[in-house]
Amino acid sequence: MINKILKRLVSLLLGNRSLRNWAKTIDSGKQGRRRIVADYKKLFKSKGLTTDEYFDFEFEKRDEGFRQSFLGLNEQRFYLDYLNPVKYYSLARNKYLAHKTLENTGVRKSELYCYYQPEARYIASDECAGDLSGVLHILESKGIESCVIKTTESSHGDNVWVIKDIQFEERDAMLTRFDGSVIRLSEILGKEPLIFESVVHQTKQFADFNETSVNTVRFMTTLYPDGTAKIIATFVKIGSPGRCVDNAGEGGNVDACIDVETGEIKDAVLFNGWRKTIEIDKHPDSGVQLNGVFVENWQLIKEEVKRFQQAFPYCKAAGWDIAITEDGPVVIEVNDFWDRTGQYFIRRGWRNEIRDCYLAWKQYWGGNVNRYATGNWRLPLKDRRMIAKFS
Repeated sequence: MINKILKRLVSLLLGNRSLRNWAKTIDSGKQGRRRIVADYKKLFKSKGLTTDEYFDFEFEKRDEGFRQSFLGLNEQRFYLDYLNPVKYYSLARNKYLAHKTLENTGVRKSELYCYYQPEARYIASDECAGDLSGVLHILESKGIESCVIKTTESSHGDNVWVIKDIQFEERDAMLTRFDGSVIRLSEILGKEPLIFESVVHQTKQFADFNETSVNTVRFMTTLYPDGTAKIIATFVKIGSPGRCVDNAGEGGNVDACIDVETGEIKDAVLFNGWRKTIEIDKHPDSGVQLNGVFVENWQLIKEEVKRFQQAFPYCKAAGWDIAITEDGPVVIEVNDFWDRTGQYFIRRGWRNEIRDCYLAWKQYWGGNVNRYATGNWRLPLKDRRMIAKFS
């Protein structure tokens, strides 16, 4: 009987893991595996939960509060297809467009030095260049000695180069990276667009956590029809020594919940991968205290981040990666569609808050869910009954 259930579920499940091997990983006993499969089947029917989500977030251990508040991939896609419609994707996903959009609404960003777009090589400006000579001219004329270089379409901290020194030559430049390695500018420039922007300097409090990475706070925000912005969750991502990015998905990083109301850091973990987290009190490398520490100027930071959301109405539910600097919060990245990992760090889900925002906009448009959205084309779940539940 158990094998029949497994085979049936494998044909339905949306995750990548084989359910048979997955259940064995959690519990080696036959009765335990049967209980887990039955539990997963119930969550699949009620929430569209994937096997990966059940496994990664250790649902067999979770209390009812977490289980019901968790926002899984399928339900998230349903809501975000409406709140963050496809016609605005590029404003968040293209780092150059996001930079200009936020900058023009007064949102604090790092300074943009140069946008390299090889397809625009015939356009000349003091900001855009399409070839090596154009990039060299812009950087040298602005006297740029250090910078951060990013690909415009990547995420999760991929393809980020922190350059601490630039030595200009006649037809090239030597770039010294934060780890001391040297590369030529001509070796970086290829077919993929890049942005060159200023290095962000975080506060001493955040630099003490780990000095080689900009340790960002993820702010989850929602925007309502009356213009009210809410912060629904916050957590901090701290890199490990020698890394210049703080992304949790990389593994080996430190992550912790931040109490939205008070700014207190708590429930810190060393994230070595799913089911490999270790609860900690201090940073394992720097020894700096984490749990119980309060983020400085938290209330002012929150108010500014709310303003950021109000200035970016194209995404009515957003995940902001914010660097904390002496001048206030600085946007590193805004995400229109984010992963679910943060729910692990804050030890609760944000399903109810995202759904509440969705229902507010649905009511605003008179119940017409297609008035603003372009359809649920991203939704992998084909069960129309499930989609009706999400509605």
